Amino acid sequence: MDSAHVPGLLESARRVNEFIIRSSDIVVGPGTRTRLHFTILLLDGSEVDSTRGGEPAVFTFGDGHLLPGFESAIEGLAEGECGRFEITAKNGFGECNDANIQELPIALFAPIGELEPGLVVLFGSPDGELPGTIRAVGEDKAIVDFNHPLAGRTLIFDVTILNVWPVASAPSR
Repeated sequence: MDSAHVPGLLESARRVNEFIIRSSDIVVGPGTRTRLHFTILLLDGSEVDSTRGGEPAVFTFGDGHLLPGFESAIEGLAEGECGRFEITAKNGFGECNDANIQELPIALFAPIGELEPGLVVLFGSPDGELPGTIRAVGEDKAIVDFNHPLAGRTLIFDVTILNVWPVASAPSR
């Protein structure tokens, strides 16, 4: 007999899982490592990024892998809990900074070829490569935006906490 057809088995398994979740007093916060699935959406519902359908994300609270606004949104959640949070630009990828929008000579882009708005170009910087998005192209100049592509945007952070461990006992993956 297939276990899916055993009367009451699925309901019993659900109750056991809920008991385990409720009995754990470990929540996302300082001193923890968390494995989670997330989806980041724009306010119009379009998806920006997601781990669902792939490997979950793993991070240690406060290690800088999650932006502080995303991290503070999930602080206090326990294993098995879900949340959907609106993250303002200020608490996400920051506000747009006009100083990060530059007008550059077209000659600088000769090795790339034809430019068009929306094209992302990598520029060398002392800290490594810096992406810039072409916003406009003129006869002899191009407007390049070095802000993060999600800067200035309010985002929806939809998350499911899979596991939470104390840092000392967290599995490596």
